[in-house]
Amino acid sequence: MADRHPHDRAPAGRGRVDALSAERCDQSSALLASAVAGAVLGAAGLAWWLLSVAERRRLAARQQRNLALSRLQGGADPHDEPLPRPAATPQTVGEATAHDRDLHDKVHELNQAIEAVRRQLEQLQPQG
Repeated sequence: MADRHPHDRAPAGRGRVDALSAERCDQSSALLASAVAGAVLGAAGLAWWLLSVAERRRLAARQQRNLALSRLQGGADPHDEPLPRPAATPQTVGEATAHDRDLHDKVHELNQAIEAVRRQLEQLQPQG
């Protein structure tokens, strides 16, 4: 005991202080692990929610596009509500009529092209 340095001796109760310090360290690391796990789960939940919203928007746009295409082809149900038209730009009556006429002509040309392709396909099918 004579060769021990005075600082080497542990005061009474030091073991209890070390145990409390270790317990606090364990608690703080457990708290940190819980916080990190919560952040990861929160980020995953947010990502899942954002992806589901994007998927719903994509499906809604696809349905609107399919509905518009079916109406252009003349397959519109009379009970369907018309698609909302975008806000009109200020035009004169003559410009609007010319635009409607051009649009009608293009739709008519497309319908004729579809009908021609349909006839060609019917000719290619073997007679059954």
